[in-house]
Amino acid sequence: MEKERIFAPVGEKEVTRAIVEEFSKQFCEYVETDCLIIGGGPSGLMAGRELGRKGLKVLIVERNNYLGGGFWLGGYLMNKVTIRAPGQKVLEELEVPFFEVKKGLFIADGPHACSKLIASACDAGVKFANMTIFDDLVLREGGRVAGAVVNWTPVTALPREITCVDPVALESKVVIDSTGHDACVARKLEERGMIKIKGFGAMWVEQSEDLVVEHSGEVHPGLVVTGMAVSTVYGLPRMGPTFGSMLLSGIRGAEAVLEILGK
Repeated sequence: MEKERIFAPVGEKEVTRAIVEEFSKQFCEYVETDCLIIGGGPSGLMAGRELGRKGLKVLIVERNNYLGGGFWLGGYLMNKVTIRAPGQKVLEELEVPFFEVKKGLFIADGPHACSKLIASACDAGVKFANMTIFDDLVLREGGRVAGAVVNWTPVTALPREITCVDPVALESKVVIDSTGHDACVARKLEERGMIKIKGFGAMWVEQSEDLVVEHSGEVHPGLVVTGMAVSTVYGLPRMGPTFGSMLLSGIRGAEAVLEILGK
């Protein structure tokens, strides 16, 4: 008597075909978006979530095989994340457990907060391209940013003599640079003499968090900056291992995108 199977009788070829077909279908659909977000850290995820909830077509490009950036780890490899008021309101909305350690300072588990934010972005319809690295900009008339050139992240690890792997381009109405301290997208504009980047300053939490949120927005036609990329572009103090400004900067960046698109 044949033993009863636990799982459906599906083999290797069906599994492979399902992955390839569905990824290809999604990638083809998202080569053109309302908003292309470079960097899947907390500000990028937050911006994507807000835009997805407004019905916009959003793709987040992330160079790593995971999402969330430093939001997973907190500071010094200790996975507790601190949030200064009023950032805890986002944790409440995401239903992340947290508590107040002193007036105006809240703490939560990084993995819990990060996974809730990722899930919320997914629920809002945001799609992702992991292990995909930003390479260059797509520019249109007047130097307006109209998309990004991307490649597989592992290509960067190939020996120089065999790295001639051509990238591909993604078009978008607006691009968000949420690549953290690197400000990779904005730096490509600087390389072409189109903007001047000041570089982030030394740590000053109280100053940095306010300034990051205040300066989040369009830095060049078609390009919005959020998160620590804002500090790098404008020469603001770094904020260290606290994340309220990252979340609120993402919201402010999404508002800027909606304004650009006339939504």
